[in-house]
Amino acid sequence: MAVTEEKLNEEKKSLSFVEQFVEEDLAAGKNGGRIQTRFPPEPNGYLHIGHAKAICMDFGVAEKYNGVCNLRFDDTNPSKENNEYVENILHDISWLGFKWGNIYYASDYFERLWEFAVWMIKQGKAYVDEQTSEQIAQQKGTPTTPGTASPYRDRPVEESLALFEQMNTPEAVEGSMVLRAKLDMANANMHFRDPIIYRIIQTPHHRTGTKWHTYPMYDFAHGQSDYFEGVTHSICTLEFVPHRPLYDLFIDFLKEMDGTADNLKDNRPRQIEFNRLNLTYTVMSKRKLHTLVDEHLVSGWDDPRMPTLCGMRRRGYSPESVRMFIDSIGYTKFDALNDMALLEASVREDLNKKACRVSAVMNPVKLVITNYPEGQTEEMEAVNNPENEADGTHSITFSRNLWIEREDFMEDAPKKFFRMTPGKEVRLKNAYIVKCIGCTKDAEGNITEIQAEYDPQSKSGLEGANRKVKGTLHWVSAGHCRKAEVRVYDRLFNVENPSADERDFRELLNPESLHVYDNCYVEEYAAGKKPGEYLQFQRIGYFMADPDSTTDHLVFNKTVGLKDTWAKQNK
Repeated sequence: MAVTEEKLNEEKKSLSFVEQFVEEDLAAGKNGGRIQTRFPPEPNGYLHIGHAKAICMDFGVAEKYNGVCNLRFDDTNPSKENNEYVENILHDISWLGFKWGNIYYASDYFERLWEFAVWMIKQGKAYVDEQTSEQIAQQKGTPTTPGTASPYRDRPVEESLALFEQMNTPEAVEGSMVLRAKLDMANANMHFRDPIIYRIIQTPHHRTGTKWHTYPMYDFAHGQSDYFEGVTHSICTLEFVPHRPLYDLFIDFLKEMDGTADNLKDNRPRQIEFNRLNLTYTVMSKRKLHTLVDEHLVSGWDDPRMPTLCGMRRRGYSPESVRMFIDSIGYTKFDALNDMALLEASVREDLNKKACRVSAVMNPVKLVITNYPEGQTEEMEAVNNPENEADGTHSITFSRNLWIEREDFMEDAPKKFFRMTPGKEVRLKNAYIVKCIGCTKDAEGNITEIQAEYDPQSKSGLEGANRKVKGTLHWVSAGHCRKAEVRVYDRLFNVENPSADERDFRELLNPESLHVYDNCYVEEYAAGKKPGEYLQFQRIGYFMADPDSTTDHLVFNKTVGLKDTWAKQNK
């Protein structure tokens, strides 16, 4: 069937502006119809959900247009980088469900970048400056006033070449010299005012060891690496918009140096910028995330309150839910603050389809079925997931002595309380209808036990057993369950946008962001679940076993509640 013009227009409207640019380039025959993107993280920390947005765009565009997305580590600052971060970045990208074409490192190009810098010095396009960083900053000027030239700007080429060689020696002192591009100190774009392109760092590199003592700056390495690799579309975030002219200029210099080299002449990366992902009640700054970890304000990079992908994975988020959320907020050219509730809604939607339903009691109180025979047990059939019949069922043991939620009982209940109260009936899920007949209290008036009688003819699944009762409660058998620790998380910060708050961000941390319940009970079937297996504690929320969990000490993390009760509480 022919595709109508109206249909084509609808499809075009559904494209992100980035995809529209890509399709324009394909239609124009640029790069021989080839699409190549890259995801270029610096291995100086763990990836967070903001990086996930970039990953989904970089890899997603390549997948959609039959191209390739390579992974390139921007390892130009050895003082902050190590292999631990490299390995975790690889793991996180794989967890999200993406596959890279090749793995590259900026350090793969150190020789070529050095040669390029030497060429720039010889062409009068770069010089060694021996001023302090403070002096250089003062000479930059302001966006409305031009900068002033460094006293070293016109030093002889041979002198700069010799000093540049000296910068790359073990004896070179950090901060004593830098190499600057010789551009335009009056340019309205501050990035053109003789930017620093090399600096001395005497920390061994995680890949090259002590071979290098001077390293290229991001602006000098990034565009050139794209160019060397044959990237067609360099997709990045909005803060790089003012960097784009410099990105293009350095590539112009490269083309000038290389002339008409066959492997470089047709390659011209197109830089496209989109908005960053910002979430309420959290921070995305790597510096601040490092501080949270280094000062033990959280338990580590994978603390389930962190916006890191490993933290979200440990908490029980699925990769599909993260991708669903990113797809729902889209890509624009305007920064925005996204509500954490939108992410949690995506998590609920996805986990509802895949989580195994189990019984767990967070705040237990004993329920005794007084007319149920002592020592008798029954195996009740429990559906694993009503959203997916193929997930099957499992058995849960029923007995005379049960645990139920303390909040599910009220001795003197209001009219619309449809849980357990004296004289009224409720159904115990997958089991029987019971009627509360009383309770026992301690000397302080705390309820220590509830008594009820069951109707033997009301067993779930029996013909005629489904007479109407208004409440259904979950439970576990006191003699056939496992004790567990359950960790329940709240927002990490007390303010909606901590990044915009002028106070020290440490002051904004929510002291109630973690509650540990150490007297919980879960059914035996749940006790066998491992990290990575999605669970729904019925009537409570979604959970996952924590890596800390052992056979002798079960630990579960609450992923998200069944409903967004947090938003209602904070209106």
